[in-house]
Amino acid sequence: MRRSSQIPLIAREHQVAGFRRSFDRAAAGEPGVLLVGGDAGVGKTRLVTHLATQAAQTGGRVVVAHCVDLGEIGIPYLPFTEALGHLQRPTGTDDDVASCVAELIAERPALARLLDPAGPRTAQDDQHAERLPLLDGLASTLAAAGRPGAPLVLVVEDLHWADPSTRDVLRFLVTRLRTEHLLLVLTYRSDDVDRRHPLRPLLAELHRSERVDHVELDPFTAGELREFTTALNDGPLPEADFTEVLRRSEGNAFFAEELVAAGLASGMLPWSLADVLHARMQHLDPGVQQLVRLASVAGRQVREDLLRAAAERTPGLDAATTATALRDAVTHQVLAVEGAHLAFRHALLAEALYLDLLPGERTAMHLSYLAALLDSADLGSAAERAHHAQQGHDLPTALAASYDAAVRARDLLAPTEELRHLEQVLSLWDSVPDAVARVGVDRVEVALDAAAAASRNGQPQRAVQLTRRTVESLDADRRRQASLRHVLARYLLDVEEDMTEATRQTDLALAALPAEPTEDLAATLAVRGRIEMNRDADDAARDFLERAVDVAHRARAPQAEADALASLAVIEVGDPETAARLIESAMHRAIDAGSLAAEMRCRYNLATTWYYAGRLDDAQELLRQGLARAEETGTTRSSTGISMRMIAELLRYVRGDLTEAPRRDGVPALEAMVLESAGLYAAVARGDERVLERTAALQKDWDVDGFVALISGGCRIDALTYAGRYDEAVDLAEAVVAHLGAVWSTYFLGRIWISALALAALADAAEEAAVGPADAQQAERREAGDALLAVARETAERGRPRGGVLGPEGRAWLRRAEAEHARLAAATDGTPADPALWEAAVREFSYGYRYETARSRFRWAQALRAVGDRSAAELEAAEALHEAQEMGARPLTDTVLAWTRRARLAVPGARRESSTLTEREEQVLTLVAQGLSNRQIGEQLYISTKTVSVHVSNVLAKLGVSGRAEAVAVATRRGLLAV
Repeated sequence: MRRSSQIPLIAREHQVAGFRRSFDRAAAGEPGVLLVGGDAGVGKTRLVTHLATQAAQTGGRVVVAHCVDLGEIGIPYLPFTEALGHLQRPTGTDDDVASCVAELIAERPALARLLDPAGPRTAQDDQHAERLPLLDGLASTLAAAGRPGAPLVLVVEDLHWADPSTRDVLRFLVTRLRTEHLLLVLTYRSDDVDRRHPLRPLLAELHRSERVDHVELDPFTAGELREFTTALNDGPLPEADFTEVLRRSEGNAFFAEELVAAGLASGMLPWSLADVLHARMQHLDPGVQQLVRLASVAGRQVREDLLRAAAERTPGLDAATTATALRDAVTHQVLAVEGAHLAFRHALLAEALYLDLLPGERTAMHLSYLAALLDSADLGSAAERAHHAQQGHDLPTALAASYDAAVRARDLLAPTEELRHLEQVLSLWDSVPDAVARVGVDRVEVALDAAAAASRNGQPQRAVQLTRRTVESLDADRRRQASLRHVLARYLLDVEEDMTEATRQTDLALAALPAEPTEDLAATLAVRGRIEMNRDADDAARDFLERAVDVAHRARAPQAEADALASLAVIEVGDPETAARLIESAMHRAIDAGSLAAEMRCRYNLATTWYYAGRLDDAQELLRQGLARAEETGTTRSSTGISMRMIAELLRYVRGDLTEAPRRDGVPALEAMVLESAGLYAAVARGDERVLERTAALQKDWDVDGFVALISGGCRIDALTYAGRYDEAVDLAEAVVAHLGAVWSTYFLGRIWISALALAALADAAEEAAVGPADAQQAERREAGDALLAVARETAERGRPRGGVLGPEGRAWLRRAEAEHARLAAATDGTPADPALWEAAVREFSYGYRYETARSRFRWAQALRAVGDRSAAELEAAEALHEAQEMGARPLTDTVLAWTRRARLAVPGARRESSTLTEREEQVLTLVAQGLSNRQIGEQLYISTKTVSVHVSNVLAKLGVSGRAEAVAVATRRGLLAV
């Protein structure tokens, strides 16, 4: 019989046609991604092999790279390292491409290090400096390898085994595809990717990209399987045999092929796939069987030189036997040549052989590979040494290799892999007596490195856990313990709301550290200053920070000095110019000291200084630079990176962009929660139908982060008010204030915003009640409103805004609270509100807060109309409506339109809605709104009480309400009643 690689591709015409379209687009400069999923053995590799052949025949440059199963850690960027090696290698037909790629690699040290594991290391303080150049270098190299009419087709197989860094590269590439002559073909096993699989979030992102085409390979149909088996057998199978193959394989191409091969050779069909594969092995010489078993220990693919070296260290496999066995394994199509590698024809074969090994056999073969790797380091990576040592139970070597792999991952800017390797070192530490001698540092340093990697990787809780254990383990060395408490305190600031434990750690450190100037003392003072600053205890914070600057200067500790200067600048935010100069000075000190964490915090503080000062253009540009730096250094998931993205989202909303931010899958829970909260402002403003559901879902996380409570709570108050659920809005305002008053302080500045929103809910409720029958709650609403305004004013006085001066946003919300109180008073006692109050709110929000400017302008128009200034009301209402429509603020647009129709104002685009009510029904409803009974209405309209009752019933039915008061409220909102 023939093998599937020796026959034409069966079926798959639709997938081949789709590839051809993608290839032609890439040739024309429209890059894309072809995502090929399917169960193991369904024919993914056979399909992409056929596609690669087609691409090469039509002028494309094809490179095939692989992901490898090395457990949960993997080798960072492995398939792209393999691809770079192929691309820079001259082939004789496109040497100009190889030369160009080689030049690009030579110009970019980050790329060169991928190809040269023994190359120079990056200093740890500068370890993030080349994250963006590395990713950009990979993208540029792949782009340079494609030409018009001759695109690069990069095939990455077995994406389900991809390491985290490889997944990051793919995210980067897909989001930056523009006009490159590039087609990515990615394969993965669908049956391996459950909802917890780390590939799942990336697949979700890829599916949403317009440049990605997804192909899911199904098993063969009965007709396709018959064609397939006929081609393999050079003729039709006997019907009984075909029926058995169909039943057992269920259309799986690999299983069917092996069934046919095994059945024809033995005269009977084996039952399971494992039986099939074992049957194939029985026909091979013992030397070949031993060699392929050894190969299976390396996975689906293994370097030939590494396999030969491991074979030399395996009983029964000398050099001559190995050479013969290799040829036989290739001849019998158990192994195939793939460049410098030998690969099993299918990963299932490697897996079956490996699982069939006895435990002792597995251990011995892993140790053979380990011995080969130790004798010749250029045969593989530190991660491979660690893997084989671990599986071979050589714990001392596993520890040393894992540490080397962590250092390598750090150099390659792969914090996920670095953390996992360091955690492996820590797990092995107690089992290796001479661990310090093997890695060159003690366990404390390893744990601190792991905590730093966890922090960079967006796992602050893990960073705290690792550091806390380390500090607690040093009870016998009080001096060193004290010197590390500031590290724990710094991580605690990222996860602890009330900062009690962080304060305790700095107290213990300051009590134990000597008084002479040292870097540890300066760092501890700087962290304590940040704690006091976060509590709004500015005087205490200034004292700690000034001492930190002095100690750091005398101790020549630029990193601690930069950290303290950055915090001092925040305290001086009342004078933005001075604060900005201090922050810039601190940032330069941080850069000089090589402290990325301090540099990023300075960038964040500089941007927020201008944001809170109302200089939004400056803030936006600085955030753009800061986020670019975070992307470049791989710190987007650090606490500062998350804070930057949150402020950027708020700034986008403030400037009037209400569109939903692109969703990011696979982000840590804390980051997702914070960013979800930041997006709620715009969600309420644009009328997201799920906003009440979204805000309710975040209420369980109020204890995790106070800002989540403030933002999600405040936005829910606003959404409830728009929904007409006024009592719920006011009750929620009380709950938010009670929660944050306990966590932060009674007079937290966000309370001004919460008070203004609660006042708006009360005013809306009072206005609706004013057009209906007398409402006994009006007096209670007025009393509650008086208390809210008093609290807002007292908060502005006693909340001690940083710098002692309320910023433009705080001033604007205070003016809004005063204006909402006046609107409430007008609704409860009939005295028109002074339009000047709303004019003041508009003026304060005009620093750049586009949505709230429009909303206050609308209320200003209402106040003008109430005092009889109709023309001015029309001008302000028209401007508010235009802004609301431009931003896509649907609830505000609907509210303005409904009011202008009721008020009969000549505002463009505000024509009165055609009523579903008859003229007589409108007359009846108007009198109902005045509180008249059916008898009184009949007397005014000269109709019977029974006729009035019929009209009222018709009104209720048409409006879909159950009572008179609800009918009045709904008709008022729809503009069906005149003001």
